[in-house]
Amino acid sequence: MAARKSAGCHYRTKVELEWWYQYYFATERGRLGYEKYTHDFAKLIWQLASPKWSFDDATFNRSAAAFDNRDHVSIVVHNYRWRLGLAEGEAKYDDLEKRLALVPVISVPTITLEGDANGAPNPDAGAYAKKFAGKYAHRLITGGVGHNLPQEAPSAFAEVVLEIDSYAS
Repeated sequence: MAARKSAGCHYRTKVELEWWYQYYFATERGRLGYEKYTHDFAKLIWQLASPKWSFDDATFNRSAAAFDNRDHVSIVVHNYRWRLGLAEGEAKYDDLEKRLALVPVISVPTITLEGDANGAPNPDAGAYAKKFAGKYAHRLITGGVGHNLPQEAPSAFAEVVLEIDSYAS
């Protein structure tokens, strides 16, 4: 879940560097650059977030087809500007945003996943484990798996979907 609460936080320099693209999107230069080089940018993010995944062009292009719509760039840029507190959200969701900003405990059964080679900024699972009051488990998916678990480790991902479904029984 994206959180505006962290927009005013300051992190160590190495952590800030990991969020470089959010700051890039905060500028008009970033919006124009993303608009012009959407596919190149997305491919770079895939490579950074999943550094051990050797995806081919056909795999990337199947997902990248979703970027070919007139609203994609404006939605992505607005999302990152909103996260940084530089853009307003939709007013009809203000009450919900206020409730979510309190970071309520999650009471439904939950399994969180992490790839052992996730290149995207991510907290240690222990940092958020206490946010779950219902049945909870964390799975580290090994074998050089990065940020895109459904595509990089589809069998492991499907197993977790089936496992969480069994929690309801």
